[in-house]
Amino acid sequence: MALFLSKSRKLISLKPKIGILRSVYHHHTLTSPNLRTPFGILGLIHPHLVSYRFESTKAQTELNPMQTIDNDSQVLNFLKFTSHLNFIPETREERVHCYRVLDDDGYPLSSNFVQIDKEVALKMYTDMVTLQTMDTIFYEAQRQGRISFYVTTLGEEAINIASAAALNTDDFIFPQYREPGVLLWRGFTIQEFANQLFGNKSDYGKGRQMPIHYGSNKHNYITVASTVATQLPHGVGAAYALKMDAKNACTIVYFGDGGSSTGDFHAALNFAAVLDAPVIFFCRNNGFAISTPVSDQFRSDGVVTKGQGYGVRSIRVDGNDALAVFTAVHEARKMAVNEHKPVLVEALTYRAGHHSTSDDSTKYRPAKEIEWWRTARDPVSRFRKWIEREGWLNSQVESELRSNVRKQVLQAIQVAEKAEKPPIKDVFTDVYDVPPTNLQEQEIFIRETIRKHPQDYPTDVPL
Repeated sequence: MALFLSKSRKLISLKPKIGILRSVYHHHTLTSPNLRTPFGILGLIHPHLVSYRFESTKAQTELNPMQTIDNDSQVLNFLKFTSHLNFIPETREERVHCYRVLDDDGYPLSSNFVQIDKEVALKMYTDMVTLQTMDTIFYEAQRQGRISFYVTTLGEEAINIASAAALNTDDFIFPQYREPGVLLWRGFTIQEFANQLFGNKSDYGKGRQMPIHYGSNKHNYITVASTVATQLPHGVGAAYALKMDAKNACTIVYFGDGGSSTGDFHAALNFAAVLDAPVIFFCRNNGFAISTPVSDQFRSDGVVTKGQGYGVRSIRVDGNDALAVFTAVHEARKMAVNEHKPVLVEALTYRAGHHSTSDDSTKYRPAKEIEWWRTARDPVSRFRKWIEREGWLNSQVESELRSNVRKQVLQAIQVAEKAEKPPIKDVFTDVYDVPPTNLQEQEIFIRETIRKHPQDYPTDVPL
């Protein structure tokens, strides 16, 4: 017995009788020419036996029933038949080109990019420098034992800041864990970053998340989760909700090349393509999924080619070129919002730092290679050369900027480190409106245990 969705949105059973099937599909099914079932495409069943689908962005709003198709030629008219036995090759003869605006010395290769003014350019550069400085000092703080964990964005500053600059503040961010620069661009302060890393009472997660799991309702930045690629289907679902509500906004979901090796990646791309969800898939292809190189992950030409398989527009960009990233995301957002189309952006870059403070990347790649990318291909230096030639920055301003940012980060650490920790009660809040009995008992138990054995528990956590 089969179950189908009726016009009233209730499941109904269908007995295997052709007459009943034709009647039910004729009255209860909608279709689009490019969404027919495989059997319908080949003319093996009545053309009315097709998938049910809402084409309106308003929930429970139906379109006029399809017109009867008189002959199979109308069903097959978009197929092209051949008598030649040809298999699609496993790879393209030519690799997908990588869009670039600035060469390694910061010279524009053409004028084919979205122009940005002095104010935006200087904010982009300031935030890139800030992100670099935060990474250096917070990483050192972890090595000193002052925080438990940290992840840097070294080598990926342009990806963070330039992509954020091309978005609208109404767009929702679904990060992986290497995109703090997006949050920085939106106004998250250095002190707020430090509060989260130290898990004090001013941390919006109330100390219940591991360091670098930032999140901010005010900035439409969904809280980070270390589970790889789970944010992809979430981002698509949120994008579809924005579309249904007729919002002039999209979502952007960030992930690494390792994320493209998960099932969630494939499900999310197909989900977005079928529902025409306004979402930007932004892949930071930095060469490694922790220690696994891309050569051990897939045989395709990177990640960009996977989009076409699902019917998703795609582009490959130089992730170390801030102007290229800005232009690509700016155009991708227009497609997503104005046309309700998902877009895949693959940004080629290199992770110039360790995967995290728990990793030593020299165990699986040469130290000289890492150093070369940090110097010769540094995205911050390349962007600086361009804005200097525009006459918007000089060495004195550069020096003062770096000095001031360093002072701000050090000051933020001192404040965050001395701040009181969240109270014990916060461990048990924000899940249930009224805590169940077992949680109440656990809270009483932990309080009594701390009172009996105070030497075994931190003294800066209020009871």
